[in-house]
Amino acid sequence: MHLPDLKGVRSASENLKDVSIVTPLTLNERLSIEYNSRVFLKREDLQKVRSFKIRGAFNKIKSIDFNNSKDKRIICASAGNHAQGFAFSCNKLKIFGTVYMPETTPKQKVERVKMFGGDFIKINLSGDNFDDAQKEAQKHLTDDITFIHPFDDIKVIEGQGTVALEILDQIDKHFDYLIVPIGGGGLISGIITVFKELSPKTKIIGVEAQGAPAMSESIQQNKIIRLDKIDNFVDGVSIRKIGKIPFKLCKDYLDDLLLVPEGKICQTILELYNKDGIVVEPAGAIGISALEMYHKKFTKKNVGILICGGNNDITRMAEIKERALVYSNLKHYFIVKFPQRKGALKEFVNNVIGENDDITFFEYVKKNNRDYTSAIVGIELKFSKDLNQLTQKMKESGFFGEYLNDKPETLRFLI
Repeated sequence: MHLPDLKGVRSASENLKDVSIVTPLTLNERLSIEYNSRVFLKREDLQKVRSFKIRGAFNKIKSIDFNNSKDKRIICASAGNHAQGFAFSCNKLKIFGTVYMPETTPKQKVERVKMFGGDFIKINLSGDNFDDAQKEAQKHLTDDITFIHPFDDIKVIEGQGTVALEILDQIDKHFDYLIVPIGGGGLISGIITVFKELSPKTKIIGVEAQGAPAMSESIQQNKIIRLDKIDNFVDGVSIRKIGKIPFKLCKDYLDDLLLVPEGKICQTILELYNKDGIVVEPAGAIGISALEMYHKKFTKKNVGILICGGNNDITRMAEIKERALVYSNLKHYFIVKFPQRKGALKEFVNNVIGENDDITFFEYVKKNNRDYTSAIVGIELKFSKDLNQLTQKMKESGFFGEYLNDKPETLRFLI
């Protein structure tokens, strides 16, 4: 199998001059103090298209020989960020392209694809996730159309690897650990290509969303597998099937691979915004989320974390807050049984709900029982330790019906 190499990454760096920007590598004092290490953030959320994807997309498109054809046409499939890099590149190089995106893509990302591509881009929304969009795109491939793969392509990977060249130019001492998000595997493949040659002592730690562990499952089974089901919440890294090149490089060179719960990622998004003034998308927060899981291994070390994107749709913030509260054990959903008698709801509010707790969701689900009326009730606690007391009061008073937080198939309809 032909693999990306350092020479190709350096060539990509030349191609990207005056196209991508050299993004900052900044020491984050809050995280450094909290985890007793020097924690640096590589801010690809500040890139021209607010993600690293412009690097791989432009390098690939720039490398294509169209044989001077006037009918230059290319297509891609993307959950959002690759599409923006693709659109920017099409506009810059004056090449017509079509982007196939999931119908679930945040509106903000779709609008930015239109903005970057201008008259050179057509958008086709199809399916529920990246894999569905990719299938639709491949139906339209002909000999005259080139498919720009988001991660399983040497030129794309070498373009993403330019991030690593920048990091090594910016750091004063070598990194002991570098934490990198994994979706399809293009970014981490580019990082590995550079670091295994120029900084082989640095341990490369990959991070996936718990609901989309395609790389983790493939490495465990020693073959590329396709996940039957994924959680699309962390849309930038939610992939059913990784690429062949990323699988080979990660299997051979990755030092560790972590899975991070989606709720933890939501906590990190809110913390970055409230404490650091940094706006990231879920995929951009995933590396920092891994710190808490891994920090005992790198006390007093140099740690780099790649923030891969900042394309967060503001309309998602309510869901992000909700998921964070549920993960923190501060938001709980119950089926509550109210006796068919006057004053039952008042009794529940006055005698069961704690003085520091709030009812944030209430919806009747069954009204035709002669003895009870059932409702789904969402309760936000001030302190997570109060859950047991709340549940006990509900049971003693006869209001308890069912606890829903430990039923993910039901809970996903509520948050």
